Amino acid sequence: MSNQLLKIENLCVNVDKKQILKGINLEINKGEIHVIMGPNGSGKTTTANAILNNPLYTKTSGSVLFDGKDITNLKTDEIARNGIFMSFQLPEEIPGISVTNFLKYAKNKITEKPVKIFEFKKEIKTYMEELKMNPEYMERSLNVGFSGGEKKKNEILQMLVLNPKLAILDETDSGLDVDAIKTVSKGIEMFKNKKNAVLIITHNTKILHSLKVDYVHVLIDGKIVKTGNQELAKKIEENGYEQYKK
Repeated sequence: MSNQLLKIENLCVNVDKKQILKGINLEINKGEIHVIMGPNGSGKTTTANAILNNPLYTKTSGSVLFDGKDITNLKTDEIARNGIFMSFQLPEEIPGISVTNFLKYAKNKITEKPVKIFEFKKEIKTYMEELKMNPEYMERSLNVGFSGGEKKKNEILQMLVLNPKLAILDETDSGLDVDAIKTVSKGIEMFKNKKNAVLIITHNTKILHSLKVDYVHVLIDGKIVKTGNQELAKKIEENGYEQYKK
């Protein structure tokens, strides 16, 4: 059985007829944490949205394989049901839908099995305590009135509850203080095991101070120009991205 979870080959993507990705190649195996780093506008978020086949991002060539299945042209909800989760840089507020009901609905959609609400609430409460979230937020409208840090923790909570095969975290560390970043890192460590994987997308190295990762990829102008280990992130922190720009 193959250990490969995600394989992107020669992926080119346009947004509003402008080419953003110019031939991305990436392989992620089960049990790994990968990081895509790069300056603003380099194509990091486009990569994440292309994996999920967001209709605003047009693939012009290349393929995306997930767990041995070609998902290049699947609909976004089908890709999610196949086991890919994505957290957003700016999580949406949904008035009138509680955190618990949102998670219950999402869990039902993915597993296609009824949720035992008492056990489900107990699971959510346990995760919230681990993430230092107030359990009273379970009954509050999703992200409404939440601080930036609370919204990001709520994304990690969703990841833990939905338990995908691949979690894509887009700028999860953006705008967070040191303590919140440590909590988010703890959530990632709680989630990761030998059967799943994590892809972190970021423009800085803050989250890597409290999280061990396997591979760091530098994305510049729509192309991965350098791949290395955690030491590569340290070099970027010291010297910036200029050395990788042509």
